[in-house]
Amino acid sequence: MGVGAKRPRFITPEGLARIREEYDQLFGVERPKLTELIAWAAGNGDRSENGDYIYGRKKLREIDRRLGYLSKVMKEAKLVDPAKAERRDEVRFGATVTLVDENDRERIITIVGNDEAEAGDGRVGWSAPITRALIGAKVGDERAVRLPSGEMFYEVVKIDYPSA
Repeated sequence: MGVGAKRPRFITPEGLARIREEYDQLFGVERPKLTELIAWAAGNGDRSENGDYIYGRKKLREIDRRLGYLSKVMKEAKLVDPAKAERRDEVRFGATVTLVDENDRERIITIVGNDEAEAGDGRVGWSAPITRALIGAKVGDERAVRLPSGEMFYEVVKIDYPSA
């Protein structure tokens, strides 16, 4: 990729739906309630010492920033439906992969777009070190992953894709 080239913003249908839902909630519910609070607080006199007004304006800026980010994600998103994956025998975008580390601990991750990643739920962004190491792996393959704590080896035990 050349200088300034943008990486595609891959996203699953579920991830895009979650982002759309958050956008609609913020834009259609949270923001209107907040602007109503700000208008009410502004009518209460001196704005410089009005906690409701100051808090409301700060919160509104946060919501507007988040709406801008979500809007950009939706506009740039390249939808990839893992249910339509042609090669299901190797790790690709959208795969749910069962791994076993060198200490025989099992870990299950689903490879998703960076904008929908949520490590606590097992959704790992496709540019994360573990994901980059696993792309193309098949069941039985062992891959080394460079982590801040050192190198860790994982064996691919199972690869699943959603049904079409």
